Amino acid sequence: MTRNLLLGAALTSVFLVAALLSFVWTPYDTGAMAIAERLRPPSAAHLLGTDHFGRDILSMIMVGARTSIAVALVAVGIGMGAGVPLGLAAAARRGGWLDELIMRMNDLIFAFPSLVIAILITAIFGPGATNAIIAIGIFNIPVFARLARGAALPLWKREFVMAARVAGKSAPRISAEHILPNIANLLIVQGTIQFSLGILAEAGLSYVGLGTQPPVPSWGRMLADAQTMVALAPHVAILPGLAIVFMVLGLNLLGDGLRDRFDPKLRSLRA
Repeated sequence: MTRNLLLGAALTSVFLVAALLSFVWTPYDTGAMAIAERLRPPSAAHLLGTDHFGRDILSMIMVGARTSIAVALVAVGIGMGAGVPLGLAAAARRGGWLDELIMRMNDLIFAFPSLVIAILITAIFGPGATNAIIAIGIFNIPVFARLARGAALPLWKREFVMAARVAGKSAPRISAEHILPNIANLLIVQGTIQFSLGILAEAGLSYVGLGTQPPVPSWGRMLADAQTMVALAPHVAILPGLAIVFMVLGLNLLGDGLRDRFDPKLRSLRA
């Protein structure tokens, strides 16, 4: 296993464990305020200090990890679940009207920055984690559609696919039984990349007030609340910012390591 894969898996695992642990235990109740303890620096009682409401920052980061991971995971699931079938369908009907329609729709979505689309959707339908998931998921659809189509097109010219066509198998069946297993590694790597982008998108939406709403903790909301207190209590802003950085870094390293592992040519070049 490569260094990137090990380091990425380790960093990602830390946040996954923290998120899972937050379902059953956190050092303090994230909904409990203690004004007398507000803006305390890291100490034995509060390992990462407290925020402007006296809430334990470690507990907030643990629950915030759960929120960010859930939003990004479901959004990637939406993108992959809708985008991959569309991409496979476009590849199977390459050059036809279906292929053209799917690709032009992808171009339309790509014409706008992802964050702009997310802000537009959440502004129309209201802020909240559900609308954030939909907004991020919509942008993931063309990403996976383009990847699936591009990876599937060369496979339709391969001998094993031609043999399946001669055997009378339909295009959807060939896509499911022969094309999809051969491009699964690319989809997994892209999934980790989109996962990290989903974490950033969720934090960005929460930062501007369009994502996860209080009292549910969110890393982006923690940054927004702390932006006026950087000089007074820098740990309140630095710690959730570091959580975002290390989570995204871990996922990117994990995706990079998986790409090396699945592609022997890249692995030999980096050796």
